[in-house]
Amino acid sequence: MTPRLDYFAAAPKLLQAMVQLEKAVVSSGLEHSLIELVKTRASQINGCAFCIDMHTRDARKAGETEARLYLLNAWREAPHYTPRERAALAWTEALTLVAATHAPDADYAALQPHFDEAEIVQLTMLIVTINAWNRLAIGFRAVPAVAATPAAA
Repeated sequence: MTPRLDYFAAAPKLLQAMVQLEKAVVSSGLEHSLIELVKTRASQINGCAFCIDMHTRDARKAGETEARLYLLNAWREAPHYTPRERAALAWTEALTLVAATHAPDADYAALQPHFDEAEIVQLTMLIVTINAWNRLAIGFRAVPAVAATPAAA
């Protein structure tokens, strides 16, 4: 697949605004591990290979385990996630699939024991932001880098 265009070069002021939003969300106070899980899960749902690649790499660099990354697609069945992470992942799915889910009251209520009001807004903005990045990357055909493989002996 060939990228359609370099969207950073085509509209630098708009993309700089996205970068600033990203910086604000990442520095909002949510834990880094939670941020990467949310970004990866939304990217999985949206089918954004570029973002899945980026955020699983970032998560690994920050110490995330392989098991938690491999099982993220089935987080409801895996015992590897905290109650706070589970609430965030359910909200991620609800908002990423908002046309189908309409952000259920139960998913919102599940946040309240684990997040204060400011954190709920921070988490929601994180989800909004990664969904925007996914749409840019998918729409303009951003592709993950392919690592060179050693030749077979």
